[in-house]
Amino acid sequence: MVANPQLNPMNPQEYLEWELTQPMRYEYIEGEVFAMTGGTKPHNRIALNLATALDSHLMERGCEVYIADVKVQVSPAGPYHYPDLVVTCDHRDSESNQFVQYPCLIVEVLSPSTEAFDRGGKFTQYRKLKTLQEYVLIQSEQVGVECFRRNEQGLWVLYPYEEGETLTLESVGLSLPVASIYRQVKFD
Repeated sequence: MVANPQLNPMNPQEYLEWELTQPMRYEYIEGEVFAMTGGTKPHNRIALNLATALDSHLMERGCEVYIADVKVQVSPAGPYHYPDLVVTCDHRDSESNQFVQYPCLIVEVLSPSTEAFDRGGKFTQYRKLKTLQEYVLIQSEQVGVECFRRNEQGLWVLYPYEEGETLTLESVGLSLPVASIYRQVKFD
């Protein structure tokens, strides 16, 4: 993510209208916009593998799976983030074609330039979403998956997964081998 210093601070409505006219995606945080940069082949393959598995699994359940180009609205005042993958099973999300407001699952594929923000500030914002049940962080330079799951007390509990294990996504009732997430991924 790279801030655009040439723009004056915007309110959320100005951002939503402005971004529709832009050739690239921008996240919105406290009046500022941040350009979303491209990813690597491993990053893209990991997101595609998981999105494909989720889409096949959820096909008949009325859930929607979106990758990369659909933003999540944390609140009407922002922020607005573009996760690598978001799943919503809430019919209220059919009211907008611009963003998802009621996700049950958000996935970020980590890269060195965004990992700290994905783990910190972004996760802090996502935790405000009452419908969010799981937040998954996937390593793109080695095998490793971390699933943060909201428990019955509302606390976020970490479930780490490594090579040879099976990832369980309770929010959507899916279990899949970690190896399938990394299918055709080549690390440097």
